[in-house]
Amino acid sequence: MTMRVCNSERAQRGVTMLVVLVLLSVMLLGGLALARLSEVGTLSSGNTAYHEGALQASEVGLNTAFMAVRNLTAEDAAIANWYQPTPVAKDANGLPTVDWSVAPSVTVGQMTVSYVVERACSVATLTDELRQCLVKQVYEPEGTSRSAGTEKIPPQTARQFRVTVRVTGPKGTQTFVQSLVTRGST
Repeated sequence: MTMRVCNSERAQRGVTMLVVLVLLSVMLLGGLALARLSEVGTLSSGNTAYHEGALQASEVGLNTAFMAVRNLTAEDAAIANWYQPTPVAKDANGLPTVDWSVAPSVTVGQMTVSYVVERACSVATLTDELRQCLVKQVYEPEGTSRSAGTEKIPPQTARQFRVTVRVTGPKGTQTFVQSLVTRGST
């Protein structure tokens, strides 16, 4: 009889070992899955931070482009790879097809901010600004005139310019931002 008790104890020890190995394997796989989820969360947080940083850096490009538009002396001629008096061809995403390597750029932290500007006019040399350009009209309040007894002066207009900013991040990622800026007529 003692032989049989020993055999059954040995059989029970083998089953226990098998159950422990299966449970350890399941726990190992669960730990690996949690580690992977943690890694994905960290990568996602990093990508969001890069995107937010690129959007903030694009403000520098927009402000720099706006100052360049304000300082334009002649609007009807293209200037040094950053300004076009008429809209340029666009790609499938609505972005101008320009050579970004020659566009003016500003370094903001680890990001490179480049910009191009297009005047929202259908022709380079204007003959009728209100019909040939996208304008923002500024109406004068009722009862104001510059000279008594004359016709009311037409409203002042301000031309619109489309600024496209490209932000290149430290990992080669690119973020594009477009905005309309206004330059008043003088």
